Amino acid sequence: MRAIPTVLAVAVVLLAGCSAAQPLAEVSPSLTTLPMPSGAEVAPSVSGAAVESCDATASLRPSAEPGPTVEAIRRRGRVVVGIDQNNNPLSFRDPVTGELEGFLVDISREIVRDLVGDPAKADFRLITEPERIPSVQNQTVDILTKATTITCPRAEQMAFSTVYFEGHQRLLVPRGSPVRGPADLAGRRVCSGLATTSIATVARVAPAATILGVPNMDDCLVALQQGQADAASTDDVLLAGMVVQDPNLEIVGPTLETEPYGIAVNKSQDDLVRAVNASLDRIRRDGTWVSLYRKWLTALGPAPSPPEPKYRD
Repeated sequence: MRAIPTVLAVAVVLLAGCSAAQPLAEVSPSLTTLPMPSGAEVAPSVSGAAVESCDATASLRPSAEPGPTVEAIRRRGRVVVGIDQNNNPLSFRDPVTGELEGFLVDISREIVRDLVGDPAKADFRLITEPERIPSVQNQTVDILTKATTITCPRAEQMAFSTVYFEGHQRLLVPRGSPVRGPADLAGRRVCSGLATTSIATVARVAPAATILGVPNMDDCLVALQQGQADAASTDDVLLAGMVVQDPNLEIVGPTLETEPYGIAVNKSQDDLVRAVNASLDRIRRDGTWVSLYRKWLTALGPAPSPPEPKYRD
């Protein structure tokens, strides 16, 4: 059935051989344009980051005495943990095993160990940037260990543990880029996470830049690789994870903002906040924190001392 069209096609080609060659048709630019990452927003509405005026990093003192929330979790026998699977090396899927791994995954399991006696009883739920606060407020999760900076506005909506890690927001660019700091971002496109403190900082330090907001920071890696962004900006630990995935990228410029991470809990659950703080206190004192830092975060340099806790009571 296909022989006749083939013969005819060959004849046409032979007959056309004596005529002038026809120019190739131009390919429509729309056919070669790579799609933007799903959920990306070019120039989203972003408020500039406000100067912190409260002491949001001061938390409740640790207590091993179980209150009603902790008792309910223990009766259930598992802890629902909100986390991310796209933040190498904090929390990500191992490409071989498919299992969640990373610094925050191990920190979560240590807290679960102290709450219910078995680190394997962590019931991980994947949370996007915009879902963070609602997941805590509506108690979809018991604790949120997805990388979350403690801020005054967030402290009005969620309760926080003591600071367990400090990140430093910087810039990620292709090697050889002329962008070396925020002053070079004018007229360029910068990728950052929607509903994050990082995107607000970019708006503040580079008001003449175009912002590309994405639901997950790994989308910024794709945007950089596809030439859809000139730079990405978030915490250095996340940027370091992107460099591991693509050595053609580099971290540049000064610290744009310090990012104190805390574990978020529903504001009505003081006993759970105190229990989490007790676990974090144990992790700092017994060497677990330093061990996990050396396991996952050596790209940032030698392990520092864990952040000192601050309490308000």
